[in-house]
This record gives sequence, structure tokens and C-alpha cells, in this order.
Amino acid sequence: MSAQLPRSCARQAAYTALKAIVGGSFADVAVDNVLTRSTLSPADRRLATELIYGCVRRQGTLDALIDQLAKKPAAHQPPHLRLIFHVGFYQLRYLDHIPPSAAVDTTVELAKNNGFRGLSGFVNGVLRQYLRLGEQAESGDALILPDTYPQRWAMEHSMPDWIVALWQQQLLGFEVEALCQWMNQTPSLDLRVNPLRSSVDEVAAALEAQDISVERHPHLPQALRLRGTVGNIQQLPGFAEGWWMVQDASAQLVGHFLDPQPGETVIDACAAPGGKTLHLAELMGDQGTIWACDQTLARLRKLTANQNRLGMESIHLHTGDSRHWHPCQHEADRVLLDVPCSGLGTLQRHADARWRQSPLTVKGLAQLQRDLLVAAMDWVKPGGIVVYATCTLHPQENEDQIEAFLADYPQWHLLPPDPASAAAAYGCDRGWVKVWPQRSQMDGFFMARLQAP
Repeated sequence: MSAQLPRSCARQAAYTALKAIVGGSFADVAVDNVLTRSTLSPADRRLATELIYGCVRRQGTLDALIDQLAKKPAAHQPPHLRLIFHVGFYQLRYLDHIPPSAAVDTTVELAKNNGFRGLSGFVNGVLRQYLRLGEQAESGDALILPDTYPQRWAMEHSMPDWIVALWQQQLLGFEVEALCQWMNQTPSLDLRVNPLRSSVDEVAAALEAQDISVERHPHLPQALRLRGTVGNIQQLPGFAEGWWMVQDASAQLVGHFLDPQPGETVIDACAAPGGKTLHLAELMGDQGTIWACDQTLARLRKLTANQNRLGMESIHLHTGDSRHWHPCQHEADRVLLDVPCSGLGTLQRHADARWRQSPLTVKGLAQLQRDLLVAAMDWVKPGGIVVYATCTLHPQENEDQIEAFLADYPQWHLLPPDPASAAAAYGCDRGWVKVWPQRSQMDGFFMARLQAP
């Protein structure tokens, strides 16, 4: 007979967080909340984190298993029982270090301890059927995949059909699958070194002294990529001293593409949480004026905390909707529009984002992006620069947006990246910059540099 599952164990913690996510919480917030309240060992914390993000990321594939193996499809199962199946199937399918018998037994106990004692036999039967069918199948896989594309990629790699179809319109088949695979990998941790407080060599040496594997980036002079488990970010050398901050490599490209100069007036119109704003201050040597705007003060608090830690003085905050803001009519040298977007380039880093977006939400975002772009026209001086940036791979938010703007305002010009810029390696023939994750091992990004008449 299986032992009772402790309420403090990794699987119970994962189930608690998954319920919060189904209830509307963001995955990273749910993980932080459940781990903060837990008494888990370091190993169990890692397992709980893997289960939470893994179950969210692989939700589509896990639901397909329920559809194929249970009498009722996933959508008709009790929502919380569906999550228990996710925890069980994820262990069986994706965690090789957990014995199948342990995965089944602990999932059955999870059901018993959370109001599904009467269905624990059902849970046991479905999970064991998965194991039996896998042993019998020629491929060794119990999951039956569709013969058609993009449905096959969508089920196998746990992506909404519409997202895979969108990528299929832009890429060859082998790249579509490579992109789906990349989005399901565990994300790396990138740092941006603050040159006003330290150097890449100094930070790399301090990290390596603690046996942390560090890689340089070929195009980004301030970037370091950390490999493996690094533990508590705030305990890493140089955090308290403001030597660096966490920022994905693609996001670091944006500041170099804007190329702000010391003494200029710069506006970051959608600044929170502030990583790019602080990078602009670093590139300007903290000399000049940077206006950081966002709708709510709460979203700017992280920027303020990092500004103090990194020692920046050139940043000034403004709370409000940038579409209705008139900060300095035709006086800004440069404007960064890192607009709200669907985030389809960051699905590796944000496991739940793929399930939060839809073609309808993209349509609404595209209108907001257009409004912000038009508003920015009034902020820059003649000859000034606006960089439009997104972390999505959706043409409606990227290429189509810029083409429509230039058609309506032909006096504006699209400027390709300077050959000496870090962004030049990712430039496209049309003049904008696009980062494909499966090619560059970074978040997906789009950037266009526009010059005022």
C-alpha cells in the first residue's frame, strides 16, 4: 500500500500552484507564492518548479493523452482532476529520473489527498494504460499523433494550432518544428553587466569562482549567459553591488539599436519593468535625461529598485497612458516604443503565455501598438529616432505594423541597423531586425528604427 503523500511534498506544491494558474494567476507568480510558503528541501523545490512549468508548458500534449486514454476528454474532466492527470502524465512522459511506479503511485495519492479518493482507481488505471500502450507501440509512444500539419506539431509540442500555423506561414517545416522544440526547453539565464559599476571580465571571474558556468555573447558586449542551476539570484556575486541585472540577450539588442548618446533626451514610453530603461542609462553613461513612462506606479517599482541598486540618476518616472502624454513636444532625441505585445517570442520563458493569447487578443494589441506609434511622432525633434520593438513573432504586430505606418506617413524613413551595431547581425533585407529563437538561441524579437522628417 502506498504511503500517504505529505502536504508539503513537491507534487502537492505543484498541484496547489497549478490550481492558482487555472484560477488566473501568472505561472511565475504562482511558483513564487507556493515556494515562499513551503518547507520543501532544495531538491523538492526544483521538482515542484519543474512540474509546475512543465505541466503548463506541455498542457496541450497532456490534454491529448487524457482525450485518448480516458472515457471523457480533458475538457469534460473535473478541472482539478485534470491537473492531477497533468502531474502524473508529465512525470511519466518527460521526467526520466522518476521511476514509472513512483510517478503513478504518487499521483494516485495526490488524487486521494485532494478530494478525489473515489476516482483514485480511475487515475491509476489511466496512467497504467499509458504505460502498457507505450510498451506495445512500435514507436514506444502511447500518444497517437495526427497525420496532418500543423496539427501534428501542435499536439506533439503542446502549442495552440493557430500559433503553429502562423509560424508555418513564415518558415520551412523543419524550422517550424525546431522553433516549437526550442520553446519547450528550460530557459537560460542571461545577465547584462553594468559598465558603470563593473566589467564583463570582473563579473565572469566572480561567477566562475563559484563554479557557475559562464558564456560570452558574440554580438552583445555586456551579456553573459549562465548555464545550469544558479540558485538564488540575489545571492550571486555582484547583485547587491549593482554590477549586473537579469535581461535576456534579445532584449539587450534593443538598447544598442536605439543607440542613445550622452546628454540626449530619451523617452521610454512603455518602460516597466525597466530593464531596457536602465540599459539606456548605461549606454548614455548616466548623462542626459530619460523619461520612463508606464500606466501604473506599481509596475514601475521594480525599475526604481533596480535604479537604486545600479546607481542611476538620469531616469525620471511618469505614470500614465503614453497615448495621451505630451512630455516634450518635438524635443526628444530618441524614443523607445517597446510596446505591449502577444509575447510569442518568449514562450520558452513564459510557459503560460501560449494559452493566454488568441487571434482576437492579437487584433486588440495591434490597435494599441498603432496608437502608441502615432503618438510617438509628436515627441521627437526633426531627424529624431523612434525604435519600435516587440517580443513577438506575429507579422500583424511587426512587419505589417511598420509597413502600414510608412504607407500612412511616407515622410518618415526606415533606417537599417548601423553595420557596427550589435543588432546588425539580425538585420533583414527590408531594414528591420528580427530574431528567430531557433536560429539565434535567444527570445524572439522584432525591431524597426524610424527617423522623423
